[in-house]
Amino acid sequence: MTAIAERAGVALDTVYASVGRKPEVARLLVETAISGTDQAIPAEQRDYVRAIQAAPDAAAKIDIYAGAVAAMAPRLVLVLGVIQQAAQAEPGLARLWAEIAERRAANMRRFVADLAAVAPLRLGLEQAADIVWATNATEMYQLLVGQRGWSPQRYERFLADTWRRLLLADV
Repeated sequence: MTAIAERAGVALDTVYASVGRKPEVARLLVETAISGTDQAIPAEQRDYVRAIQAAPDAAAKIDIYAGAVAAMAPRLVLVLGVIQQAAQAEPGLARLWAEIAERRAANMRRFVADLAAVAPLRLGLEQAADIVWATNATEMYQLLVGQRGWSPQRYERFLADTWRRLLLADV
């Protein structure tokens, strides 16, 4: 927090008054990383969410979401990694980390329900949502792109292919 105040050229109390404490700053960083802009955009107003909802078939929905995840992951990987590590010592950040995980899970349930509305699924909704939740985690991006040297495009194709194979029933 002190570094933020110094970089902004303001007093620490000014940071607290305008943005809040660490959990609020961290939440703002996550939201802006997701949106790719300098402001938080509610999920239902994000372009990729609207595109998924408008897509006519499950394969198109999966492709759109895989593209969105691949675009967001580089912006989120460091922010979420810091929050996850700091959550061990900061109760406010631990609550934020748990909130982020549950919000992601809820969003995956909505995504999978949207898929199920247009195509038969191989699994139940909860299990399918858990698979999307686990595979779209920034840890997966860090492992494959950061450590194994995959390109973001290869990672995107991997997600789309994995989700098609694991989620959609053979028809």
